[in-house]
Amino acid sequence: MKWKGYISLFFLCCGLFVQAQKVTATVDSLKKKIGAEFKLTLKTEVGPKDKVVFPGGKTFGALEVLESYPVDTVKKNDRWELIKKYGLTQFDSGRYTVPKLPVSINKTQVYTDPLELEVADVKVDTLKQKMYEIKGITTVPPVYSFPWLWFVLVILIGIALFIFIKYKKRIPSFNQEETTPLQPIEKATLLLQELDTQNWVEKGEIKQFYSKLTDIVRTYIEEEIEVPAMERTTSELIATLREVTQSKHLKLSSDTLQNLEQVLRQADLVKFAKERPILSEIEADKKRIEKTILTIHEALPEESEVVNELEAWNEQQRELARQKLEKKKRERRILYSSLIAFWVLAVAIGSVFVIYGYENVKDYVLGNPTREMYEGQWIKSAYGDPNVELETPKVLTRVDKDQLPKNTYAVVKDMRMFTSGTLHDPLYVSVSTNYYKTNLDAYYDKNVQGIDYDKVLEGIVKTWEAQGARNILYKSDGDFQLENGIKGTKAYGTMTVEDKANGATHRMYYEIYLFNQNGGLQQVAVSYEEGDPYGKKIMARIIDSIKLQIFNLNG
Repeated sequence: MKWKGYISLFFLCCGLFVQAQKVTATVDSLKKKIGAEFKLTLKTEVGPKDKVVFPGGKTFGALEVLESYPVDTVKKNDRWELIKKYGLTQFDSGRYTVPKLPVSINKTQVYTDPLELEVADVKVDTLKQKMYEIKGITTVPPVYSFPWLWFVLVILIGIALFIFIKYKKRIPSFNQEETTPLQPIEKATLLLQELDTQNWVEKGEIKQFYSKLTDIVRTYIEEEIEVPAMERTTSELIATLREVTQSKHLKLSSDTLQNLEQVLRQADLVKFAKERPILSEIEADKKRIEKTILTIHEALPEESEVVNELEAWNEQQRELARQKLEKKKRERRILYSSLIAFWVLAVAIGSVFVIYGYENVKDYVLGNPTREMYEGQWIKSAYGDPNVELETPKVLTRVDKDQLPKNTYAVVKDMRMFTSGTLHDPLYVSVSTNYYKTNLDAYYDKNVQGIDYDKVLEGIVKTWEAQGARNILYKSDGDFQLENGIKGTKAYGTMTVEDKANGATHRMYYEIYLFNQNGGLQQVAVSYEEGDPYGKKIMARIIDSIKLQIFNLNG
């Protein structure tokens, strides 16, 4: 019966294969509170060439998968151990089952064993814990980013520039100075030079050239000799110049008037008869006009200056009046410009305060150390032994034994203290753990077999007074309890801290939390300047993060 032997061998190999491909499933705890994370771990051993695919998905049965962690690989001789972890949770109390989970090993499905988990409800003792009315809906102020600030500033500056440009003509310029008008001869000379640069002849615009040339000479005659030269014909103008030569005693020769008349008539022919003189004639006409203007200027009679003291005094007074008027204009310009600048600045600053709020602007401009700490990166760490775990804006530093009060070790077996800042700083945090000598303990009350919190608080008050604190007032809320069942007491109040270096005083608010465990004491104290909203937020976050390690006197 050889075939029976082959069948037995086949089933034996299958059994060995299944046993070799076993997958185990474990959890870190079978019972947790609502919302807590169960750590599910799947393990299997495979060969280096085996292909393994772990299950995926957002839920395993009724349990929600919070996170699927990367696979860890551990080498064991010629095999590999693969470890896959999942974070599971459930937000309703009750019993739940992690179902059989399929793990694919070389395309063969291997299933894990199911696991029973319990999600416990959170018990609330309404007799010990205070109950509060439901608060109304709080409107959260909108959060703005600083690019909006620059956008608003650009708009305001644009509006200011628009107003400035629109009313610029009404506001005299700062650099505006009284300029001396050009003399007729100077003006005519400049216009002739400008005529050379316009290249009318080269462009073929002969009519335009003669029109400009005659306008220059007519304007000069009109301004210098004071005759209406622009309104007269060539014949009328020449006749008028001959009359003026006699009446005003001008030293003009007949050749000068003849040359002028020749150019003016040539211009008339060009403008009205479409005459086109040759280039040499054009150059000659221009030179005749230049010579005529210079001759008329030299022919003018020199005016004798008559010194008149009264006229000189009047001129002096007119100059003083002009200077006074210029000063007023200058002051008015400064006033207008200052008002515009002040208006733009006021609108910009006002807009910033409206958008971001007074407190935000003040904090960003002047700085706010507690706000910077609250919005900065926090550190989570444990201090002392047994430790006090909490979050703080800065790492607490250990206080040397030499800095502790001298009588501390008279009643304390062991004390470890950590602080951040001092009582004079905007924020002070202190954490300490103490073991007391019960036979010498001034704080230990044998009647209640525990720490007398009132005596502890009195000791803290004396220590703070030695550091410059005055008028220390405190109240106690009585017992309260942490999540892990550790009971303690809370004290809070105000104090005035005086800086001995400069005599400045600060009103501080503080809270102290004391926890008594088996003859030991764990203490957390926080203080900040009274009325500082960020100091209050920092304190609340620190206290909410407190986790305590249980005292174990037996080691």
